[in-house]
Parts: sequence; C-alpha cells; structure tokens
Amino acid sequence: MTEHWLPEILRSPLASLIGEECTVTLVDQLNIFEPKCLRFALSKGLGLGIVLGGCVVKLPQLFKILKSKSVAGISLSSYVLEVIANVITIAYNFRKGYDFTTYGEALFIGMQNYIITLLILLMTGRASLGMAAGALLLVFTYALFSSALVNSALLSALYGLTIPLVVSSRIPQIYTIHKNKYTGQLSAFAVFNYFFGTAARLFTTLVQVDDSLVLIGVVLATVANGVLAAQMLYYWNAPAPKDKYRLDSKKNE
Repeated sequence: MTEHWLPEILRSPLASLIGEECTVTLVDQLNIFEPKCLRFALSKGLGLGIVLGGCVVKLPQLFKILKSKSVAGISLSSYVLEVIANVITIAYNFRKGYDFTTYGEALFIGMQNYIITLLILLMTGRASLGMAAGALLLVFTYALFSSALVNSALLSALYGLTIPLVVSSRIPQIYTIHKNKYTGQLSAFAVFNYFFGTAARLFTTLVQVDDSLVLIGVVLATVANGVLAAQMLYYWNAPAPKDKYRLDSKKNE
C-alpha cells in the first residue's frame, strides 16, 4: 500500500477533485508526468478555475453600468440570447450527469447575465417587461429540468440549437461595436475573460466530455468570443461618438 505523505486535510479534497487513482499516482507516488493523470488533473484544475472565474467575470460589466448609469453600446438581444443559452446548457449537462467543473460557470454567468438584462430593461424604461421575462424564465427553467415535460431527445435538440444561439448572441454586440467604432460601456475584463475561459473550456471538454454537441458549441463560442476580444483591442482608444450613440445602442437591441 502506498504511503500518504500529504496531510489528509489537503489530500481528501484533492482526491475528491481528481480521483483516488490519480491522487495516488501524482501525489503519493510523485509520478507527476504520468500522461493520463496529468492531463486529467490539468483539466480538472482548469475547469474549477473557469467555474470560479465565472462567479466574477461579469461583475466588472455590472459595476460599470451601475457607475455610469448607462447601457450605451450594450446589446439587449445579446444578453437575452445568452441567458437562454445558459439555462439550456445547465439543464443539458446536469441531466447528462457531467461533472460540475465542466459546465458550472454557466450557472454563475447566467445569473449575472440576467441581472444585466434587467438593468438594460430598467434603464430603457421597460421594467415591467423585465418582470414578465423573469417569470417566463422560471417556467422555462423548471420545464428543462423536468424529464416529464422535456424528454432527453428534445433537450438534446434544444442544446443543439444553443450552438447557433451562442454565436448569434455575440453577433448583435459585434455589429454594435463595428457600427459605432467604439466599445461603449462594454467591459474589457469580461470580454477577455470570456475568451480565455472558453479557450480553456475547449481543453477540459476534449479531456473530460465525450459529447460532440458540447465540443462544437465550445469551439464556436471560442471563435465568437475571439472576435469580440479582437474588436476590443482594435477600438481600445477609439473616441466616443456623439449623442446619437445611445440611440444606436437601442436600435441594436
């Protein structure tokens, strides 16, 4: 039997994350270059980091809106589509039984996206629409998690639709930036974290999830987020347009 040199208070949570077999190999035996376990441990670590990052990735955007009291340059339709995609992603992965570290950020990002969506509606005089949308979202979420209301085949089909949905959720924002030649109140921290997060998620999906639908979705999300990140760099020091900017933002909702 392999002797455990790491204190149990540290070894136990590590074993829960990467499994007993890989803990023995990488930690107890210090065989840190064993390919299978090293790849799995890196994937788990990245996945956990992505989930933790998802807890805060949209907070700079949220604070930026609250501080400026403006949603200029932020597309409502992008956030609505993203919230829908987040809910479907969570339900699909949960019902498939995939590890939380392979999709958990969708939960926290979805919550932040929903708050930002409500702020956009509130700041554009449509608070009542926000309350109605919230009620519909609760019903939609309940239905997705109920196998009696939405069977596995239908849920898979809906998840398949999130692939173009994720890409299309970025298109209004990409178009808004392209049209205005300015990033407005869009948070650079959120944009770059999204891009690097989806790039890292591509690795964890390849290692931990044997699902072509999930893989295709992550690849396309990485590409779309990469376009936004490129726009952020290109228009980094671009001057703000005149008063028509707020109107342009509304037109692109």
